[in-house]
Amino acid sequence: MNAATPHRVKLILLVAAFAAVVIAALVLESARLERFMALMPTDPAPDIAIGVIAAVAVGCAVWAIVLLARAARARSRRRALEASVRGDVSSGIRTRMLIARLNELRVSEPREITLSARYSIVADELGVAFWNGGRRPRRAMHFPWREVRNIRADSMIVGGSVVSVLVLRVRRGGTSVELPIILGAPRAGSYALSDAPFFAVVRSWKSMHRDALRAEGIEPPPVTGAIPIIRSGQAYTGAR
Repeated sequence: MNAATPHRVKLILLVAAFAAVVIAALVLESARLERFMALMPTDPAPDIAIGVIAAVAVGCAVWAIVLLARAARARSRRRALEASVRGDVSSGIRTRMLIARLNELRVSEPREITLSARYSIVADELGVAFWNGGRRPRRAMHFPWREVRNIRADSMIVGGSVVSVLVLRVRRGGTSVELPIILGAPRAGSYALSDAPFFAVVRSWKSMHRDALRAEGIEPPPVTGAIPIIRSGQAYTGAR
């Protein structure tokens, strides 16, 4: 059994419990439903419409439960990390491009790197680490600061909107890759971190990077210049 299985089991049990409640409600109210259906026209079209509406309602409810479970899991992971690490804990939004580029840098990891839809990322005096899991976080990948070549702010197109992206250039095992990291906004209903909070994270990471390199006697990289803006024809792809 892999580490993610207990979470899947809990999610399946939660969905099954909800389905059981819906079925029980239908059974208990069957007499009332029969009287209601008897008042309906004999044309089968309303029956079909009611069935479609019921199916959509159940699907939406199940999806809402899944989203709530994901959010609760992410909150539990963040609290656990904030209680156990001394660095900055941020929320990251998974993209296909990020996953692909992380796997380009996989050297000693035995399995393919995967991330939760809303994973956590920690920057501290040791480097940058990507985390999955819930109350018991699991580190998916870690980059010590000596492997980080550059940190810069950029932007990308996601669903027709421009979002801020932190680009982390890492060199490992002879491979140099830029990791596009979308930082998630903490407020419910918001998507990506932007404006002053986003640039505060960028500055914090840059400061930790330079301090760590100086502590090891390594010359820090030059300060980056103006932040370029990616237009629609130059946008990153693969966000989801």
